Amino acid sequence: MLVVVNLASFFIFLIVSLAFPRPTFQLMGRLMFVPDSFLHGALWQAITYSFIHPPGVVVGTLFELLSIWFLVGFLESIHGTNWVTSLYTISVLGAAAAGLAIDAGSGTLGYTLLPLPLYGCMGGIFGLLTAFGLLYGDMQVTLFPLPFSMKARTMALIYVLVALALLYGQERMLAFSMLGGALAGVVWVRLAPRQGIRLKFKFAFSESWYGMRNRYYRWKRRRAARKFEVYMREQGRTVKFDGQGHLIDEDNDDKKRWN
Repeated sequence: MLVVVNLASFFIFLIVSLAFPRPTFQLMGRLMFVPDSFLHGALWQAITYSFIHPPGVVVGTLFELLSIWFLVGFLESIHGTNWVTSLYTISVLGAAAAGLAIDAGSGTLGYTLLPLPLYGCMGGIFGLLTAFGLLYGDMQVTLFPLPFSMKARTMALIYVLVALALLYGQERMLAFSMLGGALAGVVWVRLAPRQGIRLKFKFAFSESWYGMRNRYYRWKRRRAARKFEVYMREQGRTVKFDGQGHLIDEDNDDKKRWN
């Protein structure tokens, strides 16, 4: 589905731009991640930028879609759709947060940063890649178009080193956002539940709901026990209940023997 959505987005903007070039590129600019626009209310850009692929960037888009096909196809077969979708979403958001951070740092620390928007799904891919390298580091993979194979952790490390090298170039926001996506992938693998965010919240809600229900039933049982103690005293008999509302049978010979 990620490949289909990204591919559909690419061809839709490509076809529409042939008839309406100016409005199309203006719309794409509204959907790309621009830190100033995001801070002024364009919150949707933190997600929509990952589905924007300019019509002229054919090779880069093809590489991104092939990477998603390989990484998501492998991880989804083991961890499930929800886990991979959550990982990809967190990585995309982490890349946007990193882009926002480096833009804010440029004004504070005074280094140059070209006002280039952030687009494409490389942030999400870096999150998938680091998760793949962490969980299956010893697996042998072939990095296209290289003719030899390498371990998954080595491939992930190469990508991270390339992103670090790009920090010294002109596209610093892109490089830093990719590192932000990789960091989000690491955090997800270390801290997230195995089945994803939705099931974690569902499990937490179920636990809290049944916990409240059980506490209510225990309170009702203790209250009924106290009422029964009062009633039995009025009848000239004495009965005792423990803190959970269970009857204490003092005449049980087995308990006396063990005590």
